[in-house]
Amino acid sequence: MSRMQDQSSTLRVGVDTGGTFTDVIALTEGRLHSWKLPSTPEAYEQAVLAGAEAVCEGEAAQLIHSSTVATNALLEKKGARVALLTTAGFRDVLEIGRQNRPDLYALCPSRPAPLVPRERRFEILERVGSEGQVICPLDESAFPELLKALEAQRVEAVAVVFLFSFLYPAHERRVGEWLRDRGYSVSLSHEVLPEFREYERSSTTAINAYVQPAMTRYLDRLQAKAFSQNLHDIKIMQSTGGTLSPARAGAFAVNTLLSGPAAGLRGALKVAAASDLLPNQRLITFDMGGTSTDVALLDGGMTLATSLLIEGYPVGVPMVDVHTVGAGGGSVSSVDSGGALQVGPASAGAWPGPAAYGAGGPATVTDAHVVLGNLRPENFLQGRMALDREASGRVLSELGCLMGGVSAAEAAEGVLRLVNLHMENAIRVISVQRGYHPGDFSLIGFGGAGGLHVFSLAEALQIPRVVVPCHPGVLSALGAALSPLREEVSCTLMRRWHPDNVPALRQRIIQLQEALLARMPNDVNVSFGLRLDMRYAGQSHELSVQVAFDELANAKQRFHELHETRYGHAETAAPVELVTLRVEAEGPEPVCDLPALPRRLDTDPDPQIGERIYERGLIRRGDRIKGPALIVEDFHTVLLPKGWRVCADRVGNLIGTRCGEGGE
Repeated sequence: MSRMQDQSSTLRVGVDTGGTFTDVIALTEGRLHSWKLPSTPEAYEQAVLAGAEAVCEGEAAQLIHSSTVATNALLEKKGARVALLTTAGFRDVLEIGRQNRPDLYALCPSRPAPLVPRERRFEILERVGSEGQVICPLDESAFPELLKALEAQRVEAVAVVFLFSFLYPAHERRVGEWLRDRGYSVSLSHEVLPEFREYERSSTTAINAYVQPAMTRYLDRLQAKAFSQNLHDIKIMQSTGGTLSPARAGAFAVNTLLSGPAAGLRGALKVAAASDLLPNQRLITFDMGGTSTDVALLDGGMTLATSLLIEGYPVGVPMVDVHTVGAGGGSVSSVDSGGALQVGPASAGAWPGPAAYGAGGPATVTDAHVVLGNLRPENFLQGRMALDREASGRVLSELGCLMGGVSAAEAAEGVLRLVNLHMENAIRVISVQRGYHPGDFSLIGFGGAGGLHVFSLAEALQIPRVVVPCHPGVLSALGAALSPLREEVSCTLMRRWHPDNVPALRQRIIQLQEALLARMPNDVNVSFGLRLDMRYAGQSHELSVQVAFDELANAKQRFHELHETRYGHAETAAPVELVTLRVEAEGPEPVCDLPALPRRLDTDPDPQIGERIYERGLIRRGDRIKGPALIVEDFHTVLLPKGWRVCADRVGNLIGTRCGEGGE
């Protein structure tokens, strides 16, 4: 639609901040430099800027950053002091919620306390009807008393959620203007989530108000300091796999809650597409970091969800469809009051970290690997961080005593079996429970600890092919660096599907496309995507159907097919409703091919550097390694079990198959 930026000669720096480590990667054509360092939770920008300085070496660069600031503010309950303004009579929507029970068989079910307690929820006299008509005008005479109440409650941020404001937003806009003039951080529901369902819209807007100040302060600090390091054109990863400007990321911080997992999926798709040994891009991604593990199913591309729960709170903005469990390298191992072994969800974090880090930390999954010899201290973080084997042995011995007097090695094996079980169940949630067989996909394992567990999971789930990608320890940072600018908009339509309505639907789509173009820079080419949330009449939940603009007439049939896949049946004679229209605008992906791995020459050194130990940096294209073996590199270790072998593809991915399979 317009001129494309020339990005081929610009150094791009991708940064992924995790709970334990911050991963950094710099790339241009023919150059790729990676770095990993401990995160700095007290001021995340310190690790971000230190890592960028290490890979840029003084050169000017673009910075693309996936951030956990908003996520941690929500998880740790360290967000702003929020008030909720809502239509008279709807003060308790956040408390009432839905009648759904998240755990059907829980004897004592519990729900998280509302982010906004009742004393900070205020009613305003106004009312809009279900057709967008004004039933009761906004009562501005109550504003002075409201201001006194906000001041008395020491409110920092305000969420404004009026009934049917997505159809008639004037009342929310007026209240928002009044609040902003008085210095409050404001989130308006028709801007955050312009869709029906009051509870989900209220929850999402409240979350945005809760995390927005922390995100804004962080981005202000980051931008101020990045300028002095010659880092420019900063972009922030959002939960859909694209990037936002810092201004929009701050204003709509709820859109960054899954920015890290989204960056990982981008990276996984990129390296899989570059492989010459994979038959397709049907992938199950397994991203195991220091704090948690994220899994997702990619059937040719990313799938977005609009009804995820994060810490028990519904979030309605589009996000990559990932399932997260508290299982990472830093997951704490303990014994409960009944004598049963527990692993996670608590994490040792960046400080004190696992016992192996030498700072007095607890027994963790990392310590189990150290005790069993799966991690080599001399290779950890390029030798910049020593691993204390004695400390790991000591805490695992103590754990073994609590488990009934077993040895440190037996306790370590128990820890790994249990954490693998947690991750197996997570993969079943996004595959088997949705009508997919894991064996039809390749399992791609990355993150700092992914290579230590990916083959065990593939064995347990009968997955025939494993991918350990190039740069696995920093793949999310690579995905961030390769992510395009992206914006999207949605609107609730709530109408029966009928062929006669398609022309009017096309006109509405064109209007939304024009609105999105106004948000995008003038100097980028933009491509559009389209999703329709559809359901059978009488259903209470929808399926999101991806369809091309010129194939709108086929949307109903696509919905039937998707329903058949997800639930095992389709009611082709039943009427179908179009609930929500979603239009996406995306800029071009950065142009950067992954460096090709050379083929082996007679003069090349042998990658085997010890008994069953291989240096990944010495592996060449076409090299094969048979398990059992350890494959080590600066930021990652692969535990290759007996019965499996790997072959290096043209960009350095290690493609694993069972011995005797895959033509090997």
